[in-house]
Amino acid sequence: MVRFEDLALFVRTAACGSFTKAAREANLLPGQVSAAIMRLERDLEIRLFARSTRSLRLTDEGERYLPFARDALALLHSGRDELRRSDDTLSGTLQLAAPSDLGRNVLLPWLTAFRRQHPKLELRVQFSDQVTDVFRDPVDIAIRYGQVDDASYVALPIAPDNRRVLVASPGYLEQCGAPQALDELPRHSCLLWHMQGRLYDKWGFPAGKSRRTVQVKGPLASDDADIVRRWAIDGEGIAYKSWLDVSNDVRAGRLVVVLPEQPGEPAPLQLICPHRKQFSPAVRQLHALLQEKCAGLGTPAAAPDAA
Repeated sequence: MVRFEDLALFVRTAACGSFTKAAREANLLPGQVSAAIMRLERDLEIRLFARSTRSLRLTDEGERYLPFARDALALLHSGRDELRRSDDTLSGTLQLAAPSDLGRNVLLPWLTAFRRQHPKLELRVQFSDQVTDVFRDPVDIAIRYGQVDDASYVALPIAPDNRRVLVASPGYLEQCGAPQALDELPRHSCLLWHMQGRLYDKWGFPAGKSRRTVQVKGPLASDDADIVRRWAIDGEGIAYKSWLDVSNDVRAGRLVVVLPEQPGEPAPLQLICPHRKQFSPAVRQLHALLQEKCAGLGTPAAAPDAA
């Protein structure tokens, strides 16, 4: 008979790609995880992983079995949470992932307050600019920028009208001057973001029914969007950021919107779920809270004028 714990360790190992990493996350020894996988393989009479001294990967049978294992775990968790839940009390565990800058500087206090309102609810958060795979990674939901066109996901809008804006510190603009047109951006120090070897140094802007791309450059780049925002506050250059990420800084005067008349690229914020079965009461209430809070931050059109 397949054990619930073995099934959970199989899903975790598939997400981590390593017995050692899975063991660390589960607070177990690697040998215990390996034994659980071998036991599951014996119960199923299939080989789930192809092992070598340097790599661990799912076999074809393991790839086919993985979505059924995830669905089975989700169903069991839903049943457990339903037994624990009363009409006015949220309980169980909610695992979510969000972008680094948004998560640390905007969502964190909201999530903390949400958890305080529901003391029987446990939150597990991951703040990273790596795109979370809600099917493979150990999360229930993901907060993600951008339009979701993949029909395999379920997306709930949080801030559908959010856009990117050009921002810089008052000190930088005083020293280097504010650009008066997009054509002047290449002459400025622009703060860049990179991910998995790709440098995002082509900034796109709506131009009527088309899109205009501006090639920019600068001496500073990071794979952490929060660091880009901090560099902008410190006067190191111009950043192209989501309004949600920088709205508090603009209101506080730490940053100024550059070229406020120039609309930025749409950056809608979504709540992503693998399927509707994971729309638990906690997810629904959190979604409603995030919608309300993000609406309170306004839109780029309401930003103060550039200096």
